[in-house]
Amino acid sequence: MIDSYVHVDGARENNLKNVSVDIPKHKIVVFTGVSGSGKTSLVFDTIAAESQRQLNETFTAFQRNRLPRYGQPDMDSIENLSVAIIVDQKRIGGNSRSTVGTITDLYALLRLLFSRVGRPNVGYSNAFSFNDPQGMCPDCDGLGRRSEVDIDKLIDRGKSLNDGPIRHPAFNPGGWFWKLYANSGLFDNDKKLSDYSEQEWMQLLYGADASIKLGWKGGEINSKYEGIIPKMERLYLRKEPDEMSAKNRRALKQVVNVTTCSSCQGLRLNAQALACKVNGRNIAEYAAMEINDLVDEVKQMGGATAATVAQSLVDGLGHLQMLGLGYLSLNRETSTLSGGESQRIKMVRHLGSALVEVLYIFDEPTIGLHPHDVVRLTDLMRRLRDKGNTVLVVEHDRDVIEIADHVVDVGPRAGKAGGEIVFTGSVEELHGADTLTGQFLRRPMPLKVEVRTPTGQLRITDAAVHNLANVTVDVPAGVLTVVTGVAGSGKSSLIRNCFRAQHPSTVMIDQSAVSTSRRSNPATYSGAMDEIRRAFAHANRGRARRSSASTPRVPARSARASASSTPTSPSWTR
Repeated sequence: MIDSYVHVDGARENNLKNVSVDIPKHKIVVFTGVSGSGKTSLVFDTIAAESQRQLNETFTAFQRNRLPRYGQPDMDSIENLSVAIIVDQKRIGGNSRSTVGTITDLYALLRLLFSRVGRPNVGYSNAFSFNDPQGMCPDCDGLGRRSEVDIDKLIDRGKSLNDGPIRHPAFNPGGWFWKLYANSGLFDNDKKLSDYSEQEWMQLLYGADASIKLGWKGGEINSKYEGIIPKMERLYLRKEPDEMSAKNRRALKQVVNVTTCSSCQGLRLNAQALACKVNGRNIAEYAAMEINDLVDEVKQMGGATAATVAQSLVDGLGHLQMLGLGYLSLNRETSTLSGGESQRIKMVRHLGSALVEVLYIFDEPTIGLHPHDVVRLTDLMRRLRDKGNTVLVVEHDRDVIEIADHVVDVGPRAGKAGGEIVFTGSVEELHGADTLTGQFLRRPMPLKVEVRTPTGQLRITDAAVHNLANVTVDVPAGVLTVVTGVAGSGKSSLIRNCFRAQHPSTVMIDQSAVSTSRRSNPATYSGAMDEIRRAFAHANRGRARRSSASTPRVPARSARASASSTPTSPSWTR
């Protein structure tokens, strides 16, 4: 058939060297090659980006302004392209109100089930939602925890207002917030806070009915006086941590105590919702169960009034089990999920989809997945293909490569030495190909014969985070130690949480994204650019900061004036 292939002609994104390739549709196509060979440039930066760009062009200008913008990839042409759905490794993230249950809509089914069969009946399904006023705990607003300002940590009572007694950078002397109190006329700015009367102390903390005049652009404005505590609550405590800058998050952590809500005991729901039960359990208890256990419980619910809802919930939970996520619970916050877990949860959304002729694109889906669970993942890919879709996978794992209908090997090596198609064909043909991937498939896995002797032991004592059952173990020092186990067995909890907590000098290198600005690049992030700037400054007898693209250019006159006031033998020229 004329449309049985996606034709890519002259792709030149990043290191791709005018690549042309035909990709069969309605197949599982795996893209292989060493890291940096150009796989991602071809699949994501070319094929996926062009599909998203053309799809967005079908919307109105008003809608396009609110959608992600994709530039046109550097290529000659592409034909027979389907709509692409990208399932990548980006963490789902989200705030405290986003959980595994809400992101997959499975908690919505559980709420609907409780509204049908729960006793005593408390109303519709929104009565069981911690994100709805009808169901949320009124004291913690459905978060399950309360954040309260610790006054002793926030305020140094041994200082006066002029000395800067408030331990938060937004309230430093001379700042806008500081002026609200210093210019209020309510306090003696040189008087120590420990000498304040009860009235003055309450006015400082909780406010007074007053208006303050503050200088603004050569004039004055009136500002309503607000106490420190309500201001902190309004500006910071009512926001999610990811809505604040890293600087504010660090500062807030030093002065705020986070405790479990005493009203709902961390269950997020109000008393009426928690009083409604099925088989002796409330909805919060079911949401806290591991999915493996929850499936069996849901099968016992339903009855004539809710059989369809119960079966839909069982099917959805089964999809999570199939992807090796049965150890999760519906109340697990999405912000705590790893990149691999996030990717597999995204897959769940597509299992029940009725869409066909779709291009599904996966980015190394086996990351974080135990070999025991890879078979379930490959079964998912086959199911998507058999529904009439095309599945493109960027992958290194042997088990995923082996189930491919077609393989595209990119290489031969990384960077400038890559960017070419070195092989296309079946897996059987790849086994005999003279490429690095072909050699890898033919090579048996060697075992290390000689091992190093540990130089000591690093003990983890009574580890009880998440599913760990008071584990005590010695980790050998001075050698490479691998911690293994199926997904959800407790590996990350043991090392990331417990080991790091008991050994604070640990340097943790994980898969989380590097949080930087658009001015950051590998040279600046790694610190190599600092040495380059110093070398240029030394060679040109100038300041290192003038060699930075992030520093505004200094006018010539200002530069001369600065130079004239500089010592004759500054340290940066030695």
